[in-house]
Amino acid sequence: MRLQATLFLLASCVPSTWAIYTDEVDHIDYHHALLGQPTSQSTFFLKPSASSNASLLYTLSEDSLLGAVNPKDGSLVWRQNLTRFAPPAAQDGVSGLLRASEGTNALVSALGGYVSSWTALDGKLIWEKRFADDVIADLELLELEDASTAPSAKDTVALFGGKAGVVRRLDGNSGHVKWEYKDESGDVPLQLSSSSTEVFYIALQASARKGYRIRVVSLDPLTGLPTQQQILTSESDVSGPGSVVFVGANTAAPVIVWSDAAHKALKVNIIGTKLVQSFDIENTSGESIRSITVHTPKKLESLPHYLVHYETASTTWAEVYHVDLRSSVVSKAYELPRLQGWSVFSTSNKDANVYFTRITQSETTVVSSVSHGIRGRWPHQSPPLEKAVHAVSEVVAKGETVAVRSAAALVTGDWQLIRGGQIEWTRYEALTGALAASWVETDGSEDLVHQLEVEGHESVYKAYVHRVKRHVRDLQHLPEWLKGLPNRILTSILTDEVSNLDSFGISKPVIVAAKNGRVYALDAGNHGAVSWAVKAAEKDSWDVKAIVAQPGSATIYADDGSSVTLDVTSGKILARTPGTAIKIRSVAVVNDGAAPVTIGIKEDGTPLESLDLPGFFVTLSDDGRVLGWAAKDNKTPVWQFLPAQGEKIVHATARPAHDPVASIGKVLGNRSVLYKYLNPNLALITAVGKNTATFYLLDAVSGRILHTSVQEGVDPTQPIASTISENWFAYSFYADVTSSSSAKGYQLVISELYESPSPNDRGPLDAASNYSSFTSLPSPHIISQAFVIPEPISHMTVTQTRQGITTRNLLCTLPLSNAIIGIPRPVLDPRRPVDRDPTSTEAEEGLFKYNPYLEFEGRWYLTHSRSVAGIKKVLSSPTLLESTSLIFAFGGDVFATRATPSQAFDVLGKGFSKLQLVLTILALSAGVMVLAPMVRRKQNNMIWKTSL
Repeated sequence: MRLQATLFLLASCVPSTWAIYTDEVDHIDYHHALLGQPTSQSTFFLKPSASSNASLLYTLSEDSLLGAVNPKDGSLVWRQNLTRFAPPAAQDGVSGLLRASEGTNALVSALGGYVSSWTALDGKLIWEKRFADDVIADLELLELEDASTAPSAKDTVALFGGKAGVVRRLDGNSGHVKWEYKDESGDVPLQLSSSSTEVFYIALQASARKGYRIRVVSLDPLTGLPTQQQILTSESDVSGPGSVVFVGANTAAPVIVWSDAAHKALKVNIIGTKLVQSFDIENTSGESIRSITVHTPKKLESLPHYLVHYETASTTWAEVYHVDLRSSVVSKAYELPRLQGWSVFSTSNKDANVYFTRITQSETTVVSSVSHGIRGRWPHQSPPLEKAVHAVSEVVAKGETVAVRSAAALVTGDWQLIRGGQIEWTRYEALTGALAASWVETDGSEDLVHQLEVEGHESVYKAYVHRVKRHVRDLQHLPEWLKGLPNRILTSILTDEVSNLDSFGISKPVIVAAKNGRVYALDAGNHGAVSWAVKAAEKDSWDVKAIVAQPGSATIYADDGSSVTLDVTSGKILARTPGTAIKIRSVAVVNDGAAPVTIGIKEDGTPLESLDLPGFFVTLSDDGRVLGWAAKDNKTPVWQFLPAQGEKIVHATARPAHDPVASIGKVLGNRSVLYKYLNPNLALITAVGKNTATFYLLDAVSGRILHTSVQEGVDPTQPIASTISENWFAYSFYADVTSSSSAKGYQLVISELYESPSPNDRGPLDAASNYSSFTSLPSPHIISQAFVIPEPISHMTVTQTRQGITTRNLLCTLPLSNAIIGIPRPVLDPRRPVDRDPTSTEAEEGLFKYNPYLEFEGRWYLTHSRSVAGIKKVLSSPTLLESTSLIFAFGGDVFATRATPSQAFDVLGKGFSKLQLVLTILALSAGVMVLAPMVRRKQNNMIWKTSL
């Protein structure tokens, strides 16, 4: 208790500085700025401007994130989230489109009914256009450069699908619609293509017999009026849009390609003509072809050469075709050899020349579209690659030699750049879909934490004996410790900064489970680098409900009832539990003192099984009830709670599992004490109505309602977040002006719970030695205050420290700013005086005048100037340093840092120089050695002089 009191005094005396400094960025934190899995049709290399000599790597990912990546190091240059601009109803099941043209500083993207243009260099918005009732099926840039179009901004033609196909030409500078063509025939709109003189609208026309014919309509690019059309006889081969393998976008690939159902013949038509050529597919593998992919150049000046990639279950090969636009003839030029295993192809240009790059598990090769001779071959230097799904390449030709760099999207969700057979960088884009995360401990560090906790709960004598025994056991590691002592001393002295705090639990690894079935281990001591990644799920995807960490291992629980246990050091799968036919909503964790015990919660809120353990837990049912259960006998709920009629429960939260209380009361300025209402079984339930939000504070053991707060004028479509800790809870929402409130905007409400409104009064529990949640549980005294905040909060949590002595911060995720802030609890104190200055005793307590508008100060931003996007959840964990709390955020980007709400009062500063200290001691010692004889001689001389 004396130690806790001393630390509490130190923490309260330290001035408040909460965010990280500039020199701490990338030192105490790390950030993975992610885009998501790149799509094959919307990823390419492009020079961002006509004057640029270097290219950037652009993509529109499966998560609808548009961005540019620096090919040199894989760093993110800029990004935009298209889902923030596109109507939500138009995003479901729709993939985005991205187009660009060499020599322009503009990209054009589409998602749903939203079309936008962005500067290629910095990602700034040029123009945007919304079509609420339409969904874009295709998007292309016009080759035509008429008098009304500037060379730097090519016009866009967009195909909108639906009951009727609509083609619109959009101005390249403003996005205004120049003309519109509407297809009233009822045909299925497929794709667009263009040339220097025409725009082609391709649709599928239902045949009187089974199948579809391909209809090509030529449109005047200046007026949008149809000039002619061709009907291709394809009904025997085409059964729907999926049967058409490829439609070229421009004169660099002016073909429509499809195949028969048996993949015996390849049909090719030059767009604008009626002739269909057929080529036999020579499949000698004995396996059926499962995919056919066409790779074509994008630049208009390129030769009209294209490659057809065939893939079976175990082999791949390719054929290269040439198109003669003058004679409208397609010819097969050569074949690329059949190889075992997987292959991916990509196309690149150098002036008019076209190059095809082939990436296999063992090597990268480049061939010219003119000849089959290999222009370059690079064996992969690293271990064999994971299977690549698709890739884009950039080839540089110097005489007869070529150099190539390729960005390959792997089946694991990673994105790698390969140059000269070596992997230059890897972006772990699968982390964008992180579903759950947890800190883990190695066996040694976890055992130390457990031993320290045991000593903290013992008497002084027993704790001393326990520590002596622990130190005796540690003597077995003495030889190894002595062996490494010289190196540790040397490196410690030569290091100018006190930065190695690994022994204090600062560098805990984090286990992250992604939605694609993979599990990643992030090394906090190495800027969040991926230590290992394994495919833990037996399927291609899973829905992870919880990760429960134990010393040396971590268990991941999925919604199908299955679980997998991994070794946290190597990622090795230690055990696997098969799934059941029953889906689970969540996982309850019961701590019995030795190891955590888990129990699955079904969709209806009932547990899967009973546990022979004491304790209670609370669940949510699919019909909107809150259920309380006893762990021993959970056949029927102990209690159930229903919100008011017309309300729906959207969120429930409880006190964190680790939520220590350093003081049972708040000391006021006059030295009196307000006793905190400390109930470990509190649960905060959020329910929303048509325009209301109700927050219920429940006792989780009895189900009793301890407090109810009703907020009117609430917009339930806006984010509503809440959290609870110690003796207080907070929540945020968006509300309009109502009869009971004149505030409009985003609001943050803080409430504190006390046993009595009077200082030095314990209330009904003053004389009670114990109490029961069912019989004698008193209601708390609530003090609340509201603040208007500048933007919404999507998620809340609280910093955690080992003993709870350090001031807590309210961690808030800001989706509009793409940031995470830590609001100090003193700022949110509901006892701040209203409409007056604080008295001397209130000022001594740390209170200051209440301001209804809470501006987010720059020093509160834990993310500094970074844009940390898409965060769904923030976790906090204590360390062995009372001043320091670990923070980890995931769901979109991955971000981690250390927070010191009361500054690092138990850690030496970064500028503390051990070398300077040692040199000072040595200098003083040398001075003492030199001056000591002189002082003794002087003293002797003084004695002789005195005696004389």
